[in-house]
Amino acid sequence: MERKNIIIIGAAGRDFHNFNTYYRDNDAYNVVAFTAAQIPDIDGRKYPSELAGELYPDGIPIYSQDQLPELIKELQVDECVFAYSDVNYEDVMGVGAIVNAAGANFTLLGPNSTMLKSNKPVISVCAVRTGTGKSQTSRKIIETLLEHDLKVVAVRHPMPYGDLNAQRVQRFATVEDLKKHNCTIEEMEEYEPHVARGNIVYAGVDYADILAAAENDPDGCDVILWDGGNNDFSFFEPDLAVTVLDPHRPGHELKYYPGEVCLRTTDVAIINKVDSASEEAVQIVENNIKFASPNSTIIKAESKITVDHPESIIGKRVLVVEDGPTLTHGEMKLGAGTVAAERLGAKEIVDPRPFAVGTLTETLNKYQHIGNVLPAMGYGEQQLKDLEETINKADCDAVIIGTPIDLSRVISINKPCTRVHYDLDEISSPNLKGILKDFIQEHKLV
Repeated sequence: MERKNIIIIGAAGRDFHNFNTYYRDNDAYNVVAFTAAQIPDIDGRKYPSELAGELYPDGIPIYSQDQLPELIKELQVDECVFAYSDVNYEDVMGVGAIVNAAGANFTLLGPNSTMLKSNKPVISVCAVRTGTGKSQTSRKIIETLLEHDLKVVAVRHPMPYGDLNAQRVQRFATVEDLKKHNCTIEEMEEYEPHVARGNIVYAGVDYADILAAAENDPDGCDVILWDGGNNDFSFFEPDLAVTVLDPHRPGHELKYYPGEVCLRTTDVAIINKVDSASEEAVQIVENNIKFASPNSTIIKAESKITVDHPESIIGKRVLVVEDGPTLTHGEMKLGAGTVAAERLGAKEIVDPRPFAVGTLTETLNKYQHIGNVLPAMGYGEQQLKDLEETINKADCDAVIIGTPIDLSRVISINKPCTRVHYDLDEISSPNLKGILKDFIQEHKLV
């Protein structure tokens, strides 16, 4: 039987996972290319033969998504598989139209084809958009399970932007491990809050190998926690599915792929940030949960903000640095740093644009919706340098770090700075404590 030629369209995450789980050893298909978007400098590389398997002795080339129509014709492609997340439906079908116009089929792989089954109980934490509060929800769940003397191993959605072979399976147990694995800022933002609390985190490229390593972690494992990225659905089959929603973007839960998949398959729907959103927006989100996932349990929560040195903000002209992906493809205008500045009475939130250099100038020009905040872009060394130079050029009294990590640890900041922390604070019943108690009893974990 002639093999079908396939292109997988992605951004160094879901695309590799779909290949590994569905296509790698499937001799009915021939994956001729990956195309990449969203991630700087990922195109022009190869998915290495060591990861691609016996059917692909030369590896698989990665091209820019801009080349998709030409690639479909040149490589005689039969089918293109859409495999990245946090994308509105108009853009998803825009890619579908490009694919169909070039003559190929357009495909979306679902959970049954891509989810891996663990021999440990799995809790998945997913979301309907980037920046809803997945990480703080994951931390809350882990802390609750630890109170029951359970060993929890977190597995994070992939962010493999470096040497793919070296990143096949990564284990993070200490802050020093972040440096050992040459983590970008985006990676550190996800891993550091876990390891700083003494939790083990796995990530990488091959999630079958990662799952096996997590299940057999040398420190022990009672529960696997899937810490989702963007608004992708879990790579592992969950025994308890939790999805976080954001009333700052009401309605998005029914307009983005695959966030709506997460909502429709969830057991628990958490409406976060209700303390900083309007009642009308919260009600829209709650109504949409009841429409799309009527059997799920709804929890309302605040994103509780604390500041290390509030005196650095009160009455001062401040530059606010926020989590990059939340602002860019998450389409938020602001984040926790801005909320802290407003609540503590900053004299002015300084516009970073006059001081931006290099890649940050490009980012701010590309994402026009971003307010007077600076996205912490740090996928590589040059972006880190640009971030440091932009902050140090800024005419301000102090810098508010609204990212999940302490930026002053990875770049040199020449002015006073203070960190903003945010944690999940549930304000309704039922709550995670009760839900997790039932989960523990159901799986006989005590």
